[in-house]
Amino acid sequence: MQPQVIVWFDSSCPLCVREIRLFRRLDTNAAINFVDVLSGEACPLDEVTLMARFHAQEVGCEVVSGAAAFAAMWRAIPMLRPIGLIMRYPIILSIAEIAYIVFLRLRPSLQRLMRKMGLE
Repeated sequence: MQPQVIVWFDSSCPLCVREIRLFRRLDTNAAINFVDVLSGEACPLDEVTLMARFHAQEVGCEVVSGAAAFAAMWRAIPMLRPIGLIMRYPIILSIAEIAYIVFLRLRPSLQRLMRKMGLE
């Protein structure tokens, strides 16, 4: 099966690495191509942009970021597909985007905490 979604992630972020590890296990159909932004593999956006927010692209669609990128990825994972489909409703996606923005503000502190605890 050809990947249905490309996901770009930050391999220098311990939170991201753990999260991608989980999503790889859940991706039982190999529907997602996970690309490390730092790998040097060609990307449609510059590295700074890709490192600032989570990005994904469904086949035939534009690159999306934040909550929309999570929704695109979740639609490709059978177990999470219902959540990804629900996030097509603008009000749900807006709420999820607000939660994502809050997470981005907390991310540096969470990364430091994970490194301090040796959870990289």
